[in-house]
Amino acid sequence: MPLEPKQKDFPRIRSALKFYQVCAIITGTLLLLLCLEMILKYTPIGVEVELGGPQGFLAFVPVGTVTSVNLSTGILIVHGWFYVVYLFSCFQVWSRMRWGFNRFLLLALGGVIPFLSFFLEGRTAREIRAYLAGREAAVVTRTAEATHQ
Repeated sequence: MPLEPKQKDFPRIRSALKFYQVCAIITGTLLLLLCLEMILKYTPIGVEVELGGPQGFLAFVPVGTVTSVNLSTGILIVHGWFYVVYLFSCFQVWSRMRWGFNRFLLLALGGVIPFLSFFLEGRTAREIRAYLAGREAAVVTRTAEATHQ
């Protein structure tokens, strides 16, 4: 029989789920920006995004000609560091729900496969909420049956 979360951990599970949901949306958005940046840079378009340069507040400039803040590199760095935060949120949800390791790997892939974090966030949230509601309803039912006997 697989391990199940303890009822006393339900508030911590809900808290971890909220943190995971926020991280999944931010990571997914940053990943999409990163993919767009890579398409702009490594295809024949060959441009990077420059912030605050001589061409204006925000401009597309040819690769290698950025003279001020390279927003393309910034997106790469921010996504990389936020992916670590996302992995931490995945670990919290995974460990508190006592799922198998394959489930953790699937959640972790959400930060490296475009759009996957959005799908997993919705599916995981529905699944956890349904599980917690079912367990809480079972406890209420057992309590009610025990008081009637």
